[in-house]
Amino acid sequence: MIKKQREKQYAVFGLGRFGTSVALTLNELGYQVMGVDTDEDNVQRLAHELTHVVTADSSDERTLRSLGAQNFDVAVVAIGDLEANMLTTLLLKEIGVPVVVVKAINQVHGKMLKKIGADKIVYSERDMGQRVAHNLISNSIVDYIELSDTISLMSITVPPSLAGKNLIESNLRSRYNVNIVAIKHGSETLVNPDPKMVLNLGDEMIIIGEHSNIKALEEVV
Repeated sequence: MIKKQREKQYAVFGLGRFGTSVALTLNELGYQVMGVDTDEDNVQRLAHELTHVVTADSSDERTLRSLGAQNFDVAVVAIGDLEANMLTTLLLKEIGVPVVVVKAINQVHGKMLKKIGADKIVYSERDMGQRVAHNLISNSIVDYIELSDTISLMSITVPPSLAGKNLIESNLRSRYNVNIVAIKHGSETLVNPDPKMVLNLGDEMIIIGEHSNIKALEEVV
């Protein structure tokens, strides 16, 4: 008998705009989410939206343990106060949370967070700025995300020049050395699409590749 894998549980510390967005999105996707903030107004605002919301100081180890933070699979630290942000991150790792994702205000802050054990750093303002800028470049670009220092992921709508062609005929892989990892057709998303699949006007292609190759593709779509 195959045992069903337990769904991940998430805790979000700091319920400002960024933290609230993360918490509500996870909740909408069907996951259990605990929200924590020192501001009673933020907590009350989400009281009926999340699985569990509490007013607490997450920079105190005893408080974290009393909340059962050590039992969560992923913790997101979205606290704006620098000291509380870093102390919460450090304590979450010390009590054994497997994955701690932290919002950083700048590169220096990000480096400090890495040194104290943060598993993933999010630069929300920088990343959003990049995505908006790339969206402005072309009407075809739906989204743009830097996955690492060298790799980007871009979502573009199929332009008229590619409509009616299959993936092989589009020459995207051979010309730009990028990979089309998925195609969204209406409400359906096809992962690892067949090379002979025909592209339709309005379809959305999810493309991954090195920054320089993605940039070259951006200039022609």
